[in-house]
Amino acid sequence: MSIAGIRIGVDATWFLMLFILIFLLSGSFRDALHSSNDVAYITTVATVLLFFVSLIVHELGHAVVARHEGVGVTRIELFLFGGTTHMSREANTPGEEFRIAVAGPLGTLLVLLVCLGLDMAIVGPHRLWHAVELNSNAPITPVLLALSWLVPMNALILVFNLVPAYPLDGGRIARAIVWRVTGDKLRGTRAAARIGEGFAFLLAAIGLVLAFATNQSFTGIWLLFLAFMIWQSAHAAMGGTAAAQRVQGVRVADIMDHEPVVVPGTTTVAQALDEYFLRYNEQWLPVVDGDGYFIGIARRERAQERVDAGEGWITTGAILESDAPALMQVQESQPLTDLLTIEALGRLGAVVAVDTSGILRGVVTVDQVRRVLQTVLATPIARP
Repeated sequence: MSIAGIRIGVDATWFLMLFILIFLLSGSFRDALHSSNDVAYITTVATVLLFFVSLIVHELGHAVVARHEGVGVTRIELFLFGGTTHMSREANTPGEEFRIAVAGPLGTLLVLLVCLGLDMAIVGPHRLWHAVELNSNAPITPVLLALSWLVPMNALILVFNLVPAYPLDGGRIARAIVWRVTGDKLRGTRAAARIGEGFAFLLAAIGLVLAFATNQSFTGIWLLFLAFMIWQSAHAAMGGTAAAQRVQGVRVADIMDHEPVVVPGTTTVAQALDEYFLRYNEQWLPVVDGDGYFIGIARRERAQERVDAGEGWITTGAILESDAPALMQVQESQPLTDLLTIEALGRLGAVVAVDTSGILRGVVTVDQVRRVLQTVLATPIARP
């Protein structure tokens, strides 16, 4: 599925989440509706699917603002613990970071307000709380039941995501604020990650109490898994700041190949196959226009297919990858650590380096990045 050009998919664990929610809600929904099993089941499935729609709205908030800020968005993916937006790079400024991070909770707030408005339109403001509690003072219908469950769930998601603990949205907002005040992104990351580790331990403690001291064992176990995921991300971020501190000052331009093999977009695919792909034994190559601006990449297999089909006369510019060039490039002035967040580096094995105007200046391979990191991180820190 795709919305506004953004692919939306699900991880295999999402199906487990879908099954668990339907299983947990079906009994209480049947009791609340006092109707047939079919009506209760359809209401349950519809409600759970609407809940996942609300998660997509949350992630779309991140994605739309990220695109507006010039950050490429590859896809949105739902998984066991919610959703995630895959971006081509991290924010370059604290303002970018703040706007992208806060957009998700604003999307959830929008969903919450819509559900509240519909709830009040059905039962009136004076019976709103009765509807949320599924109290007999409010007429329980399938629509009202779905809305009344979505209201507290989205409120919970909103509050939870605003906790200033990395990797939650609130943690990214906190990182942006510290980054803006101190001018140091690493300091902001460390502050948010420390809170993230502490919050993970708090969640784990609550989960243990619920799992072993009450009859809410499922909720307790769920919180334990969630706590582990948050701690793992926060701990990794802490480790990443230590490594990033050691490679601070190294820029993309310092390690890139300044004379890469590039294909002019006006070159025919037959000529590109013979003079570029086969000659240099490359599976893909960057393509530039007449002024040297990077316009995308072309793959050897696609050029071969066109030649085999007797279409060797078409230009290389006509067989470019469907992904936007922004997802495959990096600014030559960016720090080396920014490369680690670019998905194309792992997928393609290299990324294209451009200047501020978009003119291609070089290519950075994953091997170059690996060698530099190994060299810098293996060098002992000088002690006074």
